[in-house]
Amino acid sequence: MYAILDIETTGGKYDEEGITEIAIYKHNGKKVIDQFSSLVNPQIPIQPFVQKLTGISSKMLQNAPKFYEVAKRIVEITEDCVLVAHNASFDYRILQTEFRRLGFVFDRKSLCTVSLSKILLPEQPAYNLGKLVRNLGIPFADQHRAHGDAKATVKLFEILLEKDIQKHILKTQISDAHPNKVPPKFLDIIDSLPSELGVYYIHNAQNEIIYIGKSNNIKKRILNHLTTNSKKAQTIQKEMSSVSYAMVGSELVTLLKEQHEIKINSPKLNKAMKHRVYPMGIRLDSSQEYPKLILEQIRKEYNYLSVYKNQKSAKATLHFWCENFGICLQKTNLSKSDGPCFYHGINKCDGACIGEESVDSYQTKIDALMESFSYPFTDFLVISAGRKTGESSFVFIKNNCFQGYGYFELNHQIKNFKQIESRLIKIEDNPDTQKLIRSFLTRKKYNKLISL
Repeated sequence: MYAILDIETTGGKYDEEGITEIAIYKHNGKKVIDQFSSLVNPQIPIQPFVQKLTGISSKMLQNAPKFYEVAKRIVEITEDCVLVAHNASFDYRILQTEFRRLGFVFDRKSLCTVSLSKILLPEQPAYNLGKLVRNLGIPFADQHRAHGDAKATVKLFEILLEKDIQKHILKTQISDAHPNKVPPKFLDIIDSLPSELGVYYIHNAQNEIIYIGKSNNIKKRILNHLTTNSKKAQTIQKEMSSVSYAMVGSELVTLLKEQHEIKINSPKLNKAMKHRVYPMGIRLDSSQEYPKLILEQIRKEYNYLSVYKNQKSAKATLHFWCENFGICLQKTNLSKSDGPCFYHGINKCDGACIGEESVDSYQTKIDALMESFSYPFTDFLVISAGRKTGESSFVFIKNNCFQGYGYFELNHQIKNFKQIESRLIKIEDNPDTQKLIRSFLTRKKYNKLISL
């Protein structure tokens, strides 16, 4: 048995949506044998773009049943059925969320007609429901309404059943892995989490922090930890007792805070970030007549121009500098040759490799490269979003050295070092933090810079 369905929602933040309309057709593999369709009062506002897309307004839903009033009928019509939907993970997640709010676990197998269509109808140019059914000649009325979309999905599913002669693909496409299939003991934890940007902390029964993470949507990320099968996820599912979190506001501050607190707390599941996020670095060796760029694993006794997650990205950067700053490849530790370097052969190197370029001329190129890593000011603030309306975050650079971050409200300006430092959460300046800050400055992912 199959329960072919479509759901329309209010839109909004992940896992905070509400159902506005639902349609379900019970299908025995040959024909529809039962059906249910209803508007639903979500008791929360509908996003304007959704209202425009579906035509469903809050006024239309004033007298519609609330979800708890139709929940029993949904359970009955889907009992012992495989849920079928176009983008099934979405519709199934929404149903699970609504049942979870009522304190119940809704558990069904599911089948996605998007993934099945890609296998059985590989010649199709597009797989969104509207284009797909029209290309197949399926009548499609009331698009973006649950009853219209569900009817079209019924016709599509019947074509897919006919195409799947051996029934092998149909069986293997049925999924037991669902994004909201969370053990009941964690439901209260999930409901208490925000769908916001921040840093979260997973605790065990002894209240020890076993994992620190960051996400644009904390609730969604924790759900992911609880529904995937990676080794780390399995450990979290086994040991998680509670989750705490910190709202941060700014993406840059979130990354800096996560990185800093992992190093301070050393959670057992954050092994990769306990020491360095960027373990490879490029430094300048000025002990030779022509300065030399050295790519190596980070060592405490040296300062590095830039750091990288792996050797591959570091090598790519060195080659970029050769092409764009005129750096000689032989004057790096990537080259073992004594003759002309590769870039001299393509006129990108002026001959430092064979003594044709003067030391002073080559030093000018090194100086230009060094200058590209300079902050825009000696002392400045990087201003970004805060944790709430009317608040901003700042990242503080003093004497070209990262000091930490903090927050201020718009009606409490920070005008001098004393005011800034009184609000400062201090963080160590190191190659990892420098890399993050420079990346955000390069991409201009901030509200504004304030020179001090």
